[in-house]
Amino acid sequence: MSAAPDEVAQPEPTGRMAGTDRMTAFSDGVFAIVITLLVIDLRVPEYHEGELLTGLLDEGPSYLAFVVSFVYIGVLWLNHHALLRLIRRTTLALSWINLGVLFGAVIIPFPTAVLASAFTRGDTDDQRAAVALYALSAALMSAPWLVFFGYLHRHPALLESRVDPGYVRAQRLRPVTGLVLYGLGGLLGWFVNPLLGLIAVIVMITYHAVTSQGLPRWLTRR
Repeated sequence: MSAAPDEVAQPEPTGRMAGTDRMTAFSDGVFAIVITLLVIDLRVPEYHEGELLTGLLDEGPSYLAFVVSFVYIGVLWLNHHALLRLIRRTTLALSWINLGVLFGAVIIPFPTAVLASAFTRGDTDDQRAAVALYALSAALMSAPWLVFFGYLHRHPALLESRVDPGYVRAQRLRPVTGLVLYGLGGLLGWFVNPLLGLIAVIVMITYHAVTSQGLPRWLTRR
């Protein structure tokens, strides 16, 4: 009887394997710094005597962009934490892939600042560009996650013994969904309405929050 696809012997990863403690500690430090940097773009508005409330309300889009991105980075950290719980060993190649995941996280403060500026002081064209940039950044961020899951599926020796390689393979649907729908959100914000594009981005962040522990196992069964 022929073996099922997930039972076929997989190649062992090349190079030395190591524990995940240093990867986890470094990654947590990066996420902590990134989520802290977001607050730098919050500022006390310029105002005349008696007009502080008006000034604060005018900065409302900046505060909203901060909240959305704070939640986004938090969701990314939760997803990353759940991802590292799947593995017991790492390799040099996987560490490089993890750096790609972190690179996607550290760029978030920049499109956040652009988004806040566009919705506070820009016109509709500026807002279109800002939403498209934010959505593009989020879409590109999904790519290294796809590579991470693919690498783990090809090298199940890195996984915890309780983790089914088929489950890991099925999780690749999540970054693929991110690539496609964040991209569509950017197109929606550019060609239709920037607010609709921003709403699409928020919906995708919610999706990643709900699935931060992975897709339900009943969805990954064949």
